[in-house]
Amino acid sequence: MHPLSPRAVVKALLALVLGAAVGTVGTLMHRSVQPWGVVVCLVLVVAAGVVARAWSGWTAFVAYALGVLGSTQLLAREGPGGDVLMPAGQAIGWVWVLGSVVAVLAVAALPRRLFVDPSVAPPAARTPAAAATWPTAPVAEPGGPVLDAKDDPAP
Repeated sequence: MHPLSPRAVVKALLALVLGAAVGTVGTLMHRSVQPWGVVVCLVLVVAAGVVARAWSGWTAFVAYALGVLGSTQLLAREGPGGDVLMPAGQAIGWVWVLGSVVAVLAVAALPRRLFVDPSVAPPAARTPAAAATWPTAPVAEPGGPVLDAKDDPAP
């Protein structure tokens, strides 16, 4: 495991804020248009989780997951005036709470190869054989004369 750099800590904190925002929006909006509100909110959890994991790896993803699950659980409680965002006994609330956990775990279970870019060789390291495949023959413009390299007006 790599040591945490200041850059990784900042990314993790930003992912935590992203997770808290996604969890808050999901908790507020999951009952908006039943059942599509909860579906859209769960898709949002998956999409933002993929972004967090692809952006900075496991550290940011764990922070994102803590933000989503923490804000969801915090907002599921009864407020100081007795108001609730997820009334007891409504199945849609359970679908949101348990669905957000499943969505986060689904992103965690995705294979690593989906989040790793393949290495690309810099242009100088490419083989001469690849450079030889570049077209050097005269090129004809549509409706125009065939231009040779010596006729090219570009400097």
